[in-house]
Amino acid sequence: MSERSTQRWFGVGRSLRADPGAAGAEAAAAALAGRSASLLVVFGSISYDLSPLLEAIRKAAGTGVAIVGCSSMGEIAAPGAMDDSVVVAALGGPGFEVRTQVSRGASGRRYESGMEAAARLALLDRPHRALLLLCDGLTYEHHEIVRGAYAAVGAAVPLVGGCAADNLTFTGTYLFYGDDTGVEILSDAVVGVAIGSDAPIGVGVAHGWRRTDEAMVVTSSDGRLIYQLDNDSALDVYLRMIGEDGSIADDPDKFHERAYSHPLGLARREGEDIRVVHSGDPSEGSLTCLANVPQGTLAWLMETDPASLVRSAGESCVQAAQMLGGVPPIGLLTFDCGARKVMLGYDGVQREVAEILHVAEDTPVGGLYTYGEIARAQGSRGMHHLSVATLALA
Repeated sequence: MSERSTQRWFGVGRSLRADPGAAGAEAAAAALAGRSASLLVVFGSISYDLSPLLEAIRKAAGTGVAIVGCSSMGEIAAPGAMDDSVVVAALGGPGFEVRTQVSRGASGRRYESGMEAAARLALLDRPHRALLLLCDGLTYEHHEIVRGAYAAVGAAVPLVGGCAADNLTFTGTYLFYGDDTGVEILSDAVVGVAIGSDAPIGVGVAHGWRRTDEAMVVTSSDGRLIYQLDNDSALDVYLRMIGEDGSIADDPDKFHERAYSHPLGLARREGEDIRVVHSGDPSEGSLTCLANVPQGTLAWLMETDPASLVRSAGESCVQAAQMLGGVPPIGLLTFDCGARKVMLGYDGVQREVAEILHVAEDTPVGGLYTYGEIARAQGSRGMHHLSVATLALA
């Protein structure tokens, strides 16, 4: 056994059992494989009764183990994407150091919650560090949480993570936080996991979308709200671009269906950043997006196709692995957008996960479909949608 494998290890387990206790025990046992872990990351279907699921994982975890995670709208692990399952990722070995922190009541203090969730990273004493962030998917304006975390950790520390989901019911998403003595099920919170390692840590993000129109200037906006594009009503401009009339804004389901496939791209130094258009308000001619849209930025309508979406999932993993400086990864955590899952359908999602597993080769992969993806390797930008974010550990 190599020195690398004895110092750091990463394992993934999954269960499709209907009984939550049996599912939690099976997935945890597969991830641990008889080893003592420092951290368990749990991605559980919202269809489970989460209390017995987490209780079984806690009992299987052993002593001194941090346990975090969130509810999902689909779980990722070999051999593919599944619904109504639980995935547990475990890491351990003396080459890793883990500290966790939770911040409650995030919706009233997003920036401060991001700072609080990131605070324990300063306690790590390893040459390589990263911050894993998990957010309530219904808190919204997650970019403020990411900004707060960035302010706490600085530009040198990668950020990665995602937002809990609930199968598009938008009624309640949940975070998991605790250890072998007990695990809380939380809403309106942020969980931060500071990971220190003796080996490099990589973060990647890709989306597979491309521009379709000339650039527009966001001439009036406030947070997630866009009031004007090129000095005209943002809603009117957007509807003209996607070939719809104003009546669609009165039908939220139809608007969502069309808007998912017609996001806006924002100009960034590294390329486009994606913004999902969530709704339109005919009374003020505005659009509401799922994350902030700075006034004065350039924006485009974006398009994609199934092949590009599938390819981008692999690109995210490649980017993360390339940050390891030639050291092979021992594990990947993947955060994939739930809207991409809807767009791709069952067969497309299986092709997407097959692409991830192909790129990963024999490296264990665990992940979920989210309500928003977090990835920042450089710069202050870090909140994404319709993207795939990947954490690679060496």
